[in-house]
Amino acid sequence: MSGAPVPSRSRFVACLLLATVPALLATVGLTWGQFNERDVKKQINAQDTDQVWMLDFRFKDPRLITVDIPGRGKRVVWYMWYQVINNTKEARTFIPDFELVTLDKHTAHHDQVLPKAEEAIKRIEDPTGYLDIKNSVTIASHPIPVTKPDAAPRVVTGVAIWDDVFQKEPDTTRFSIFVSGLSNGWSRDDPKEKDGKEGAVRRKTLQLNFKRLRDRAHLDTEVKFLPPSEWIYRAVPLKGDENGKMEKEKDKEK
Repeated sequence: MSGAPVPSRSRFVACLLLATVPALLATVGLTWGQFNERDVKKQINAQDTDQVWMLDFRFKDPRLITVDIPGRGKRVVWYMWYQVINNTKEARTFIPDFELVTLDKHTAHHDQVLPKAEEAIKRIEDPTGYLDIKNSVTIASHPIPVTKPDAAPRVVTGVAIWDDVFQKEPDTTRFSIFVSGLSNGWSRDDPKEKDGKEGAVRRKTLQLNFKRLRDRAHLDTEVKFLPPSEWIYRAVPLKGDENGKMEKEKDKEK
């Protein structure tokens, strides 16, 4: 008696996994896309003191989506998913600032809190709500809990959103994202090296460099991380601080 061929055991197992794994991931708030996370390695700088701490950081390459934002209309929004882990010995408050600097267009853009964009991003990155993705304000409302040695990481997930990058510089292909708030490291330049003028105030900041591979016509454009990640002491452009303004211009020229 003839019939349909019986699949081999290995093929049967493979088909079963393909059918069940996405559903299993969804039950714990994960998606296939969350496996492209990048971990940032800590780095000791010459300016660090014994009191300087750093939070661990992981991220996914920035993406673009189209969102209808009240009062602004349909906008192309850039965003970056990230997670923060506290492997220090004390709870730390993370007050982030994400500055996206276009290296080919010489513009700077700070992240914004946009509820409608958050909702759209959560539907993509966290459809079950398991990760409880936070914005740059809500992530600072509670300290990042300590992860104990040999314990599973206690991650806090967030998203940085830029609404004005595509509107102002849709053709940018090279940019850096500077993340501050991950460390308490600060320094000031030696006034002697500044002709007696007050030295620039610098903050320990994470720099991530990226390349965009396609133009404005492709919203599914691929954004590629250009390693390595770098910890730098970056000048803070304080009001009236010409040194900070000069340093900011140098960042743009890289």
